[in-house]
Amino acid sequence: MAQLLILYDSLTGGAEAMAQAAAQGAQSAEPGLRVHLCRAADALPTDILAADGVLFACPENLAAMSGVMKAFFDRAYYAVLGKIEGRPYALMVCAGSDGENAARQMSRIATGWRMKPVADPLIICTHAQSPEEILAPKHLPEKDLAPCRALGATLAAGLILGIF
Repeated sequence: MAQLLILYDSLTGGAEAMAQAAAQGAQSAEPGLRVHLCRAADALPTDILAADGVLFACPENLAAMSGVMKAFFDRAYYAVLGKIEGRPYALMVCAGSDGENAARQMSRIATGWRMKPVADPLIICTHAQSPEEILAPKHLPEKDLAPCRALGATLAAGLILGIF
């Protein structure tokens, strides 16, 4: 059975909601796919080794990927190097401004692993700019969660059909 790993970090709930929506999309599109939703803080290199494809999701923090996601990459980088080449991946970022640098940082790491991007990064911008808005719990509207579901479904279908 094919497995999709959705690896995420979230402090205020935005990136977690995106990851959960992607998991729902993947599971509803392809019931024969195993979807493993895992927090980056709890993830091990074996989680990525067991996956046929990966969806990384995190918030933008100070114009960068979250520290917890970076810590996962630091823990796992050499343990999986040379073992996941060609595996498909996609990225999601919950951003307060533009999210581009967070996506670029994760993409560079996945490129170092020689993974294959299968979609442009999905960036949902909350426009949170004040300290209060940035730290407030995020409740994403359906219009922002729908593309997350679609990305999960796309990854799932591609894995099941073997096109990635």
